[in-house]
Amino acid sequence: MTNPSGTSEQAGIPGLRGTDHFGITVPDLAEAHHFFVTVLGCEHVYSVGPFLPEGDWMREHLNVPAETVMREARLYRCRTGSNYEVFHYEVPGQAQTPPANSDVGGNHIALYVDDIDQAVAYLREHGVRILGEPHRSTGDSAGQRWVYFLSPWGQQFELVSFPQGKAYEARTRARLWDPRDLAAGSDRDANAPVR
Repeated sequence: MTNPSGTSEQAGIPGLRGTDHFGITVPDLAEAHHFFVTVLGCEHVYSVGPFLPEGDWMREHLNVPAETVMREARLYRCRTGSNYEVFHYEVPGQAQTPPANSDVGGNHIALYVDDIDQAVAYLREHGVRILGEPHRSTGDSAGQRWVYFLSPWGQQFELVSFPQGKAYEARTRARLWDPRDLAAGSDRDANAPVR
């Protein structure tokens, strides 16, 4: 973006560098730990908690009921991607089913893999529920294959792979962050020529 003086500026939060972590609430922290470490291959870095309710602090700062107890949160790093903060909360009336992708607040976590067929076979060997078979994207996402899978508690995850890139790269200089390139997001990528 260029301002009236002709100099370049970027809209948004000053100093923003990117995503630090995703927070996920789980019903069973031991089960989630096994899934993140043993099945996905993330590294458990540290834990925090418990945090007990004090007045209206939980409602004011976390937008949860005031009586909520956060028993523990564990922080994981997953290879070159983002971090995950995995929570175990206790609160009366807590929903036990994650929202569907089609629900407001629905979400999924996509993990990049080099060989999607090998990754799917690995997950199946570990008893993970795969939703269908890997699908080939079209349009600007052509070159990508993807498939959804579920954690033991029903959290939606996705495997994606695009070893030769995606079709959109031929028509624009803009680039999505690319897990194949540890330097993704650098000026070099933003100014890459259109192929």
